[in-house]
This record gives sequence, structure tokens and C-alpha cells, in this order.
Amino acid sequence: MAYVITQTCCNDASCVAVCPVNCIHPTPEEREFATAEMLHIDPQTCIDCGACADACPVEAIFPEDTLTPEQARFAELNAAYYTAHPTPDGWLPLTPTPAPPRDRGTLRVAIVGAGPAACYAAQELLERSDVEVEMFDRLPTPFGLVRAGVAPDHPGTKTVTESFERSFRRDAFGLHLDVEIGRDLTHADLLAHHHAVIYAVGASADRHLGIPGEDLPGSHAATEFVGWYNGHPDYADRTFDLSGTTVVIVGNGNVALDVARILTTDVDELARTDIADHALEALRRSNIREVVLLGRRGPAQAAYSNPEFLALRDLHGVDVVVDESELELDPVSARLAAADPAVELRMRLAREYAQTRPIHWRKRIVFRYLTSPTELLGDDRLTGVRLVRNELIEGEKRTLVARPTGDHEDLPAQLVLRSIGYRGVPVPGVPFDERRGVVPNTGGRVENGVYVTGWIKRGPSGVIGTNKACAKETVAALLADFDAGRLTAPAAGRRELTRLLASRRPNRVDLRGWQAIDEAERAAGRAQGRPRVKITDRARLVEIGARRGPARLFRRLVPM
Repeated sequence: MAYVITQTCCNDASCVAVCPVNCIHPTPEEREFATAEMLHIDPQTCIDCGACADACPVEAIFPEDTLTPEQARFAELNAAYYTAHPTPDGWLPLTPTPAPPRDRGTLRVAIVGAGPAACYAAQELLERSDVEVEMFDRLPTPFGLVRAGVAPDHPGTKTVTESFERSFRRDAFGLHLDVEIGRDLTHADLLAHHHAVIYAVGASADRHLGIPGEDLPGSHAATEFVGWYNGHPDYADRTFDLSGTTVVIVGNGNVALDVARILTTDVDELARTDIADHALEALRRSNIREVVLLGRRGPAQAAYSNPEFLALRDLHGVDVVVDESELELDPVSARLAAADPAVELRMRLAREYAQTRPIHWRKRIVFRYLTSPTELLGDDRLTGVRLVRNELIEGEKRTLVARPTGDHEDLPAQLVLRSIGYRGVPVPGVPFDERRGVVPNTGGRVENGVYVTGWIKRGPSGVIGTNKACAKETVAALLADFDAGRLTAPAAGRRELTRLLASRRPNRVDLRGWQAIDEAERAAGRAQGRPRVKITDRARLVEIGARRGPARLFRRLVPM
């Protein structure tokens, strides 16, 4: 019997490191890891030891004979990977990391950001005993997109924060929340108190469609909607018109699928999650019956992952609708599907949906392929979307490019959410590539003492666990520079930094402040049978987290 990796795989490769027979692939050292939707266990090699399941931070690994009916297809996904990668001779062996020299004193590193990229970087650094880490974030709460981006109906994915919090408890770690670089501290301040600064600030700006009507009321970025239902303080006061029956989502990546699920999932099911209370109440009053997802290319090139696409069939009272005529592939896409088991499976799932007869009274999620919006319609507010049918043509470097055909149609809709990607924003005092929306770097190095990791380093790609390998590369570069004596020793240390923060941001939220916020939310959740009830008002978060005497409050709530 083999173990099987299922939908909530975070790709952080914790399981790879503990597998005694190297049967989990792709590993971070292998080329496919950068684009893998999930990791896979070889059913022929697995020795059923269970080490991977114990190490998994998101509880995504199970013995094959314990899989639920909904999880059964993941055994096929795992096995299919090894059909395409049949020879383990090409896999790179796992190698131990050599012990570093310890003769240069204590390395002090500032990390800007508190999302998964930042937390993985902190974990990598804190594996050494000669490092102190100070983490800064402009929000009063940590964990970035794990807290404010992961859909509330995916609680397993959020358990990755438990491993991050273990790192937070180290004496060599300092947490400084509600501290904004550029407002409370400058880039120069960070360099004056640290050998190096790692920016892990993500990609917070959304991309625009660039079509007429995009600014009409009723047209929003999916980023805003996701932040709204997840209780992000910056978006908690937003309103979305759910009085109509149809929502159009431009894009068909995993974020688009998250939004479609939240709009169609039974509200009583959502009420058992940590969805923001204001979103829950709005969804109770929602009239939405249909969510249409637009993909400019074909089903073989769809941006969603197979696990997320597969999981849609488990939505209670929701049909997934695919027009079988849109599944006819051009010759290049057909060759791609024949050569790649993941694409072949994607097409097989799409055909299964296409052959399922919708029930008229149920809600529906409709996938439209080879379709792009050309204009958002309406005068004072949005009333619909003008669409154009695309065809795929071969572009430069034999890539397939979507080209409009001139075949148009109008689709009535009262709400449009664009989910076409993110881009980074400039960091004061740090170089920036406006075209790519990232900080230019080489393996994470920007300039002497300045490094990047996560989306601001590589662009918005991958899943939560992808950031682990990304952070590992950046931290390796930083440590190599430190061990080689290339980093400038800071003029001041932790004590001086604490004094500076006390003068600039006296009501900042530290670790014990976050623990007080966390316990307040969990306590409110326990009273309602939910994981937590998120506090969405920034002032209230700061009031709880920055209250003088938080250590006494925390000791009363949680045994030390």
C-alpha cells in the first residue's frame, strides 16, 4: 500500500526531506519543481513508512486505503506523474547541506513582509545558531496570503502557519507588525541595524484588462473580492453588488476557481469556516445563480490546477458546465495533451463535466474557453460583457497565442471580477523592473546587503510551498555572502532597533500582541463552532495587539 498526496498539497517539500527512499517528486532540485501543481508519491517505490504524512504541514498525505471517494482520483494523479517520469536514474540525489563556518559573529537580517515567502526565509536563516532575524509587516497580523488569500473553505492549507509560529518562538526572532517600511522605518534604517535585508513583499497590485468600461461600478479586481471575504483590513469596507444572478470572472486560474466556489457554496457550509462575518452576511442575501469563467486560451492551456478543477465536482448543489464543442483541440494542443499526462487528465476531467447534464434549479459554474472580454457594457453601472471568440495561432518560439476572430456576443452580468494576475510595486530605495513588476535580482541577490524572495523576486507564480525553494535559494546566497565577508557589519543592533521602533511606532504589534489577537479570534470562533472569527477593523486589531501588558493577558489565556 502506498501513501497518496491530495488536493491541499502546498509544494513546500517538507515531505521530500524525510522520505527514506526518495519516492516523492519533483524535488526542489529538479527542473519540474518550479511548475509542478503538486508533489507526487511513486506507488511502486513507497515503503508505507508514513514519514511524509507526519512531516506534511497541511495534512495532505494519506494511506491509499483511507482515501475518501472524493480523494480517490488523487491516487491516479500521483501514479500518472510516474508514467511521464518512468526512470528514476535522472532524478538528482538528495544531498546534506555542509556545516557553515561560525567565525564572523552574529548575522542580523531584516525581513520585510510576513507572508509565506518571508516565513520560509526566516526558517531557513534560523537553522543556524549565529543568526538573528527581525520581521516587519505593515499589517497588524502575519502570514500574508495564507491568512488573507487562501479560501476559507481550504482550512487544511492554512495549517502551514503552525510551522511558521514555531519559528516565531525562537529567542533569535523578533516580530514587528503594523510597521511600514517607508513610513515608520526607511530602507537606510534597516541597513543601519542589519547585515542584510530580504524583501518578501509579494505582488500586491492587480493587472488591468485595458478595455472600455473597466471602471464602471460593478467591475472589480478579484484581489479586492478575495481580501473582502477573507477579512483583510484594507478591503473589509468594500461592497459588491450580489443582487444580480450572473457573475463573470475574467481568468480561470486557481484564484478564479476560489472566487467561483465562494459565490456558489451553500452559505451554511461557509458559516463553519473563518470567512469574514460581513462577507457571510452579504452572501446570505446573494441572488447569484451562475458564475462564468472566461479563459482566453483553450482547455489544454487553462491556468487552474487539476486538483482544484477536480474538487469542483464535490460542491453540493452546484453544476460545473463545460460546452463539449469548446473541447475540440487544435493540432498543437492535441499533441500537448497526448504527451503530458497532466494535460491529458485535465482534458478528461473537462469531458466528464461536459457529459454531465445540468439540473435547472442548481447553481452553476460555467467554463468558457477561447473567449476574451472586449468591452464592459453599461452607462451608470455594469450591465454586461461583450465577448470575442479566439483562435490559437503559433507565435514566437512555437508558443500558442490567442487571436480574436471577430465573432462577438454580449453576456448579461451585474458583476465582473478580473483575475488575470498580479504585479509587484516598487520598494522605496530598491531597484525595480517596471515591465516585469519585480525587483531585478540574480538568484535573490539585488545589490550588496539587499535580497528578495517570493513574488517580488520571481513574479506571481507557484503555490504557497513554492516559496520554500525560492527562499532557500535566496538565503543560500545571503549566507554565502556573509561567510565570505562581503556583508557590511551594521552600526547598531537589536537594542538600538527596539529604541528606534519605540520612538517611531510605539503602538506596534509584537509577537505577544499577535498571540493576543490570535487568541481573541479563536475564542470568538469556539463560541460559534468555527476555527476563528476574524477581526477586520485595523484599529481594533492594533488596540488588542499593541495594548501594554499583552504578556500578562496571554499568560492568563494560554498556559506557558
